Amino acid sequence: MEMVGLVIVSHSPDISKGLKTMLSEAQPEVTVIDAGGTDEKEMGTSAIKIQQAIEQANKGKGVAVLVDFGSSVMNAEMAIDMLDEEVQNQVKIADAPLIEGAYSAVMEAGFGKEVLEVVKAAEKAKNTNKIN
Repeated sequence: MEMVGLVIVSHSPDISKGLKTMLSEAQPEVTVIDAGGTDEKEMGTSAIKIQQAIEQANKGKGVAVLVDFGSSVMNAEMAIDMLDEEVQNQVKIADAPLIEGAYSAVMEAGFGKEVLEVVKAAEKAKNTNKIN
């Protein structure tokens, strides 16, 4: 079954790598690509690295991109702009908390949902109370 892929973008390569590991354990069938850090594996983000991750994660059903803050959003947008036009429409950035959103997204992707449903699940995580 084709599934939506996920790309994790964090300024910290260690955070995105660790989150990828967690998500891959939760839903091993979903392609999750770590695009954290710069091209030199330092703190920051890279549009080229994100673009390559999106291309790797896209198995034909689209890609949800989860970002942490600031320039990760800008570089994710630039990465999408660098994709082929037909692929651009299959890629969406989730306005969601990185960890909670990514976990919700990978679960929905694992159920075979469409990219907009995966992104919506990630964004819904913004409203989740941890303590009542």
